[in-house]
Amino acid sequence: MAALRTRVSSKVMGRLRLASQGLLGSGFDGVPEAVRAMAAIQAQDLQAALWAVGVRVPGAGLSDVRRALDEGSVVRSWPMRGTLHLLAPEDLRWILNITTARMVQGAAGRHRQLEIAGGDVEVCREAALGLVDGGRAASREELFAAFEAAGQGTEAQRGIHLLWLLCQSASLVPGPLDGNQQKFVAFDHWITSSRNPGREEGIAELLLRYLRGHGPATLRDFAWWSSIPLTEVRKALPAVRGELVELEHEGTGYWLSPSTAALLDQGVPGQRSVLALPGFDEFVLGYTDRSIVLPPEHAQKIVPGGNGVFKKAIVTGGEVTGTWARQGSGRSAAVVPVPFDDTNPFGPAALAGFRRAAERYGRFLAS
Repeated sequence: MAALRTRVSSKVMGRLRLASQGLLGSGFDGVPEAVRAMAAIQAQDLQAALWAVGVRVPGAGLSDVRRALDEGSVVRSWPMRGTLHLLAPEDLRWILNITTARMVQGAAGRHRQLEIAGGDVEVCREAALGLVDGGRAASREELFAAFEAAGQGTEAQRGIHLLWLLCQSASLVPGPLDGNQQKFVAFDHWITSSRNPGREEGIAELLLRYLRGHGPATLRDFAWWSSIPLTEVRKALPAVRGELVELEHEGTGYWLSPSTAALLDQGVPGQRSVLALPGFDEFVLGYTDRSIVLPPEHAQKIVPGGNGVFKKAIVTGGEVTGTWARQGSGRSAAVVPVPFDDTNPFGPAALAGFRRAAERYGRFLAS
């Protein structure tokens, strides 16, 4: 499709992203549907990831998202960027088939330092699969003990790297929750049905799904997000561009779904929307260039010192305008906004909107 050469402000671009991500209007119909629609949701911080799903599913409670993980209708693993994500179970194996080799290659230097060779991984695979045989689940500590008993040290992060390699090879997968941790299970026992597109078809599908769930976004955004080389991403675009619309913004092409682009016809909603998003949320993190929604002068307030730890974000009208935090514990805990601009705090309407967002978060935690 031809590019829409229309003048669109950054705030409108941000609201289009809110719409794509199910953060405006009716959201998604359920927990698995939200995860599937987003293609994958960052889940390094489990508690943040639970709310990242909940905020996209009206009426969902914490127990609903936890149940999806316990039942395996949503899974959590390391499909890209060496970072944990939530995704649909049928998608994990084929995405790993695309991304694993590059991630393992990127970790090769560290694995040499830890003296991890192919034979070591095979020893750990045998020990781990023996421990989880018959549908049993094992904690990380139990797996580490099995590795040690098989002669494989686990100190200095060696154990977690061995465990990561077993998940990358689809031998193990994080399964049911045990408090705020996950136990590990045999991949083939937990995920009994996997799709198997070829590499080129798979990259094209993942590109399409990312742009539908994150657009407007660039090909570079997707290449960073997916850990897939930009040359392969560009090669995949012709297969799916007929199902997308290209929007030109400040001289750069951004891709999005036709249904999201159609919102431009009548005015993109959400001008007065106020959201309390978790840390590491895809709305902020899911792009290599975040300047459309996060003013560069405030980026350090979301990721202090560039340390990779994303704070909880307040989003008003499609733009990140502050952070928020819980103060206290239990039922008496308060949700406190911290606007970026101390000299120009939120007005009455924004504060009222934030209170509603905080109340929704409280209902999510309680149900």
